[in-house]
Amino acid sequence: DPTRTRELAHAFAQVLGHNPSTRNINYDWNELTKVIKVDVDQDRARALGISSQQLSNNINAVLSGSRITQLRDSTHLIDIIARAVPEERAKLDTLRNLMIPLSNGRNVPIEQVASLSYTLEPALIWRRQRLPTVTVQADVVPGVEATTVVNQMRGAISDFQAKLPAGYSVVLGGVIEDSGKAQASIFVVFPLMLFLMVTILMVQLMSFQRLFLVLLTAPLALIGVAGALLVSASPMGFVAILGVISLAGMVIRNSVILISQIDEHIAAGEHPWAAVISATEHRLRPILLTAAAAILGMIPIAPTVFWGPMAYAVMGGLIVATLLTLVFLPALYVTWFRIEPEASPQPTTQVAGQQALATA
Repeated sequence: DPTRTRELAHAFAQVLGHNPSTRNINYDWNELTKVIKVDVDQDRARALGISSQQLSNNINAVLSGSRITQLRDSTHLIDIIARAVPEERAKLDTLRNLMIPLSNGRNVPIEQVASLSYTLEPALIWRRQRLPTVTVQADVVPGVEATTVVNQMRGAISDFQAKLPAGYSVVLGGVIEDSGKAQASIFVVFPLMLFLMVTILMVQLMSFQRLFLVLLTAPLALIGVAGALLVSASPMGFVAILGVISLAGMVIRNSVILISQIDEHIAAGEHPWAAVISATEHRLRPILLTAAAAILGMIPIAPTVFWGPMAYAVMGGLIVATLLTLVFLPALYVTWFRIEPEASPQPTTQVAGQQALATA
């Protein structure tokens, strides 16, 4: 029932308006429009041989007009439309006296087979999955995310939905619906993305053990992500997830560079313990500078409402993950491969001097 649907939409708008973070509540159903309702007596119409289509065509000819001929203007044909004058079109008497031709050549007024009256109806009825749907929309105050407002109102929405009659429901749309669809599209391709990433890392590292070490460093970024989002009061939404995905690639890149540097030092003949230390010292400045460049690049979009969660996720995660990678990964490398510290050289010069003194 469109009328009942409109009433429930007005009631839900009042619930939505109780939240101080919402404003400018509106609907996609406009105000009711004055229309002419034609109630056809089907039994009498069939007895006279008049169809509903015939009645519709005759009424439209009066209100909208019908083409009676064409006028040629040079190479163009212009339709000549005949219809009632404007002051007559708005009168019910004009339509009641409209003559309908019958098959036997006689004419009868339309009021003999139909009753006409004014009524109010929605000018446009939106449907969703073939069901009449009213979209209740609201703007949020500056500095507040739509996700935050929805989370605040989940209890009120659940209470309102529990009181709805059978056949009516409340469905969240807008930013929440779009975010859910976007996240679903990401999760669909995530297994393929993970497989390709692991394959590329395996080609580069040529070792399951080193691959495992690299993958262990990626979750370190979540520590900084959670802290940054908590401090900035930003939601873990779609854009924040995009930031986490890109952040994982940055952390893994730093880990691959550091492990490759350690292996190069070992291949050059350096002791493994010393190779871990020297490689970490060698890559310290480049890793810190690239992380700082990425963090500074996120600062301009951090204050924005839409991109802010992604910026905070990348900045917080990159700060913590970079520092922990430079400490955690070398320690994990030494522990995993059971590397012992390099033995200190014996003081042979002093012993030789003592032997020479004893001989003398």
